Amino acid sequence: MIEFPGLLEFSHTHCVAICAVLLPVNLLATLQTIILTVLERSSWVWKTAGLASLCAGIMVLHVLTWFVIGVVAIQTFVLLTLGSVCLGINLWAVLHPQSLRWVVVGLRQAVLRPV
Repeated sequence: MIEFPGLLEFSHTHCVAICAVLLPVNLLATLQTIILTVLERSSWVWKTAGLASLCAGIMVLHVLTWFVIGVVAIQTFVLLTLGSVCLGINLWAVLHPQSLRWVVVGLRQAVLRPV
């Protein structure tokens, strides 16, 4: 059985490696979820949203282990915000993909509008 102090120690010892893996995987998986939502590939959205949510959840738990021992720094807030936003986007893609698609297509048209 995994013990809580051992898990905290592992998280703190390997912080750079954990963040170096979770950060790009989280961003790329969430981007993939958004792309698949816009392309209306609903069967794949569930899979990518699940992977991205798992990575984001692990990142949030990793940051919370730092809060447990009292480390309050800008990095912890940035990573916590990033993980929370990615969790929210993936939840949005699964629960209401039509509105996410509408927002992304609207942003794309606003950015690519000829001047």
